[in-house]
Amino acid sequence: MDAAADWLVDSLRLYRDLHAFELPGPTRVVEWTDNQGVYVAGCESQKRNEVLHLLLPPKLSAENQGLCPERDFRVKHGGFSDKPVYNLKHVPETRLLVTSGLPGNSLQIWQVEEDSDMIKAVSTIALHGAKSNLWPKIDVVISEVPKVLHGSRVSDLDITELESQKTLCLSGGNDNEEEISSLQVLDADTFFFCSASGQLGLVDIRQKLGDSKRTASSPGPGGEWWCASVQTSGKGSGLIASLSSSGQLQLTDLRDLDHPVTTVQCPVSMPSPDWGLLRVTWAPSLEGCLAISGFDGTVQIYDTTSWERNGSHVEPIFIHKGHLFMDGTERDMLSLVTTHSWHPSKPRTLLSAAADASLHVWDWVDACRCSS
Repeated sequence: MDAAADWLVDSLRLYRDLHAFELPGPTRVVEWTDNQGVYVAGCESQKRNEVLHLLLPPKLSAENQGLCPERDFRVKHGGFSDKPVYNLKHVPETRLLVTSGLPGNSLQIWQVEEDSDMIKAVSTIALHGAKSNLWPKIDVVISEVPKVLHGSRVSDLDITELESQKTLCLSGGNDNEEEISSLQVLDADTFFFCSASGQLGLVDIRQKLGDSKRTASSPGPGGEWWCASVQTSGKGSGLIASLSSSGQLQLTDLRDLDHPVTTVQCPVSMPSPDWGLLRVTWAPSLEGCLAISGFDGTVQIYDTTSWERNGSHVEPIFIHKGHLFMDGTERDMLSLVTTHSWHPSKPRTLLSAAADASLHVWDWVDACRCSS
């Protein structure tokens, strides 16, 4: 049998559940609304892109996981964006969404209609001084007044109230022109960023950016792109995972940004062909587990608690290859994974999307190396 046929046979024992869905176009975003639904949005240029609220297959969202007649995603709400969507965030406990993309001189605010199936654009936040060729990274600040943290460079980080559009400038005259690759709100007063060169930063909005704690140099060799994510739950809270475009992965304590705890090499097939698609994410319900994607048509799962020494080559505990082989034939760049996301409460369930517009939700069989 060829590789595709081998995988199809192996999938019977590798997965508890595996569902595939075809989107109208590729997406870079998978944003959870709750345990049962996600938002996705198209990312293609020179066309109108759909913004969709999808409900998971009932078999994955129902409390009683018995026989379910429907095994597909269902569209609950939808709308259209005139520009590609590269980032999308849902504002918790509201019906509001915030999106960004190219050109990067504005953010779009959306509202999910309560009495219809529409998602409507309601306002635009102009980003003064922003470069249109750099798209702003965004995250939502949880507070009484809904706010969005945004910035494409370290020097233009701001927080804007969604309703009044009042902006708090965080740069304080900082002239750091480093492009931001990752942006993550940690609580009402602090957030984390990673720059394209790998610089890590922890910012307290009650201080000037220049007074905030951050590294002074890149953690890896020049010429690579880096992204990062902070673990926010479990015993490892405060641990940063930084991923380079060559597959190098560093773990750093949030309390000591200058000295990585561990540096390992992941067995990626090739350097990432599109740095903007690099993803590293921590599992919310599996101690020490993380996922990476953006190198090829796979999502790799790692157990960081088993990493014994610095500088070692590590192996994933599971690899999702469905985007390569799902249709029974082996594919190449069309299957490049564009994003992935862990289910908020189901420990081994992830969603992943690829450049061919496929969207998968999958639950892999426990390899007995991670415990929930």
